[in-house]
Amino acid sequence: MKLLLFFFLTPFLFFLKCSSTANFSTQIASPSLILPLKTQQITSGFSAPNKLPFTHNVTLTVSLSVGTPPQNVTMVLDTGSELSWLHSNSTRIKQPIFNPNRSLSYRPVSCSEPTCTTRTQDFSIPASCDSKNFCHAVLSYADASSSEGNLAMDTFTIGGSNFTGTIFGSMDSGFSSDSDEDEKTTGLMGMNRGSLSFVSQMGFKKFSYCISSLDFSGILLFGESNFTWILPLNYTPLVEISLPLPYFDRVAYTIKLEGIKVSNKLLPIPESVFIPDHTGAGQTMVDSGTQFTFLLGPAYTVLRSEFLNQTMRTLKVLEDQDFVFQGAMDLCYRVPVNQTWLPKLPSVSLVFRGAEITVSGERLLYRVPGEIRGKDSIHCFTFGNSELLAVEAYIIGHHHQQNVWVEYDLEKSRIGFAQVRCDIASQRFGFSR
Repeated sequence: MKLLLFFFLTPFLFFLKCSSTANFSTQIASPSLILPLKTQQITSGFSAPNKLPFTHNVTLTVSLSVGTPPQNVTMVLDTGSELSWLHSNSTRIKQPIFNPNRSLSYRPVSCSEPTCTTRTQDFSIPASCDSKNFCHAVLSYADASSSEGNLAMDTFTIGGSNFTGTIFGSMDSGFSSDSDEDEKTTGLMGMNRGSLSFVSQMGFKKFSYCISSLDFSGILLFGESNFTWILPLNYTPLVEISLPLPYFDRVAYTIKLEGIKVSNKLLPIPESVFIPDHTGAGQTMVDSGTQFTFLLGPAYTVLRSEFLNQTMRTLKVLEDQDFVFQGAMDLCYRVPVNQTWLPKLPSVSLVFRGAEITVSGERLLYRVPGEIRGKDSIHCFTFGNSELLAVEAYIIGHHHQQNVWVEYDLEKSRIGFAQVRCDIASQRFGFSR
């Protein structure tokens, strides 16, 4: 059995009195939406097509309702995707699904509407017309999963606020790499910078999240996060490339990775390794839809070598060349099953232009579920080689964003980071386990 942890955002709303600097062009005036993150253990696979071929995932999800009358849905929160979509074919999966026939406010989008002809320009596969003249979309993922259906509009209700005319994909067919994965959530909420993403349609200029490393609880906030108890955010600008390039995702949250440190030692990695090439390959993306962090081969090899060198005396390396966790993580260790602690580990810092994320302690090693060798459990280094997954990019996953307040400032095209005890942050908003 595969053991997964899913984050659920319960439909709870706080209305805050925002400062005069708050600026929203949305259907809710100035209040911020703040929702608690909670966890649930699920012994099955991931419900939306995996962007990377993983079998063990910790996934952020949001619970809300769609349609008139409202239907409860659970959607994967993904800053690496644009189009939000819902399962709508009850013959393909058992549950849960969104039934458009039960919604009085549901309306399909025709392929002649500007929504279909111009706003789908960043889709990897161009939108087309189906036999009924509806706008048809096909989404594909790195694990060969796919989902397809029609673009539609309906009312999305989150935290008691209604967002009418929200555009999403009503998906009625596709292929899943996991026969069980479609049983757990209703779809995916795209949160990137594309014009059809959920956050773009809502008109919020900022959103933030904070995930605790203790129990994976936390919060998601739409709107301003200028609270006095949050340490000053260190911002790094988003990388903009207007020219279409085959391997560069223009609507991703791309930032400039400038270096990597292990125990504050800057690794000897040439700057050119972190710069996208003429095809766009090599961008660095912040992605809530991916669990771990993946680096291109040249950078990963140097990091792996230094981390291994600094842990050789305190940890026993797994000598098994055939074992590569999730197809990309090939540095693993043997830890006695009855040992409840890990030795002091060297920290790893990702250095960006103007900001830095430091990963330390248990976040550096992940115990592989169900993997036992003799009397030892297997713990793998939580950085992987993206090239082993045929992905030509650096991806900063949410596992390494734990205990970090992450703010996406869309108005100023930047991302801010601040070290925060996210469990305490949740308590400040009145959310407790």
